[in-house]
Amino acid sequence: MNQLADRLQQIRTEALDALENVTNQAELEAVRVRYFGRKGEYTTAMRGMGELLPEERPALGKLSNQVRTQLMETIESVATDLAQQEREQQLLAEQIDITLPGRPAQIGKKHPITQILEIITHIFYGMGFQVAEGPEVELEYYNFDALNTPPDHPARDLQDTFYISEGVVLRTHTSPVQIRVMEKQQPPIRIIAPGRVYRRDYDISHTPMFHQVEGLLVDRGVSFSELKGVLYSFARQMFGEQTEVRFRPHFFPFTEPSAEVDISCPFCQKGCRTCSGTGWIEILGAGAVDPNVFRSVGYDPEQHTGFAFGMGVDRIAMIKFGITDLRLMLENDMRFAEQF
Repeated sequence: MNQLADRLQQIRTEALDALENVTNQAELEAVRVRYFGRKGEYTTAMRGMGELLPEERPALGKLSNQVRTQLMETIESVATDLAQQEREQQLLAEQIDITLPGRPAQIGKKHPITQILEIITHIFYGMGFQVAEGPEVELEYYNFDALNTPPDHPARDLQDTFYISEGVVLRTHTSPVQIRVMEKQQPPIRIIAPGRVYRRDYDISHTPMFHQVEGLLVDRGVSFSELKGVLYSFARQMFGEQTEVRFRPHFFPFTEPSAEVDISCPFCQKGCRTCSGTGWIEILGAGAVDPNVFRSVGYDPEQHTGFAFGMGVDRIAMIKFGITDLRLMLENDMRFAEQF
């Protein structure tokens, strides 16, 4: 018994001395294994308990528990201290020198689409138009039916329109806003409807998502000449007083008569690549509101007349800023935005 007790005391002294000299977690683990591993000194010593007399075992068991408890608590304490030291060293290694100059934040720029939308809104606001908005996920009724677009019209085909579900589409133009406004109020109405629209198309001059501004004016005795006056004023405020405007007969389901509107090419005098050598660039479509559209919202076409127009904001931006590829405006490259 005395030999085993002396051995336990010796193990305690040696282990405590070894723990005082530990400098990292690896050394601590080595000490733990040396004394408490499967072949450790404490583990080996305790195998001698089986050779003791029954009356000797309680006293030696108490001593062995004291030694084990003291050493394990010391190991845990040393482990905590080492972890704290390693954390402090890590923080010191990662500290930031606040005296160093910071990295300058890149200043953002308004996207050309945003700039053009603001200019368009400002121009028409000056002519008495108010801004109206509507949902981008739209019912077929508002997107097509109420706008006098028959069920067999090519624009309603799957290859042209994004269908969400039966009777629900991503709007292909912002004209549905006109219908929603007319359903809620009586003339006079003078609005523009800017917003995102969606069509199945993607190339150098078309993207699946783009921006439009639709305009609507409804009152008594509205003439086509008033439409021409509004669009002449818009074109010259947008592109300059030297801009010429021409109207070409066209067809739209929701206007009659209808026209496509061109402006004189701002890049040349006689014809260039941008205008395909014609000297003219199309910018929008317009016309007198078709009587069937008035009937769909409960207006009497004998009492009220009006005109509507629609333009692609992206196209206006390309002409205004000389952008050659529409897809550049979707890439979110600051080098591109900083040019405008």
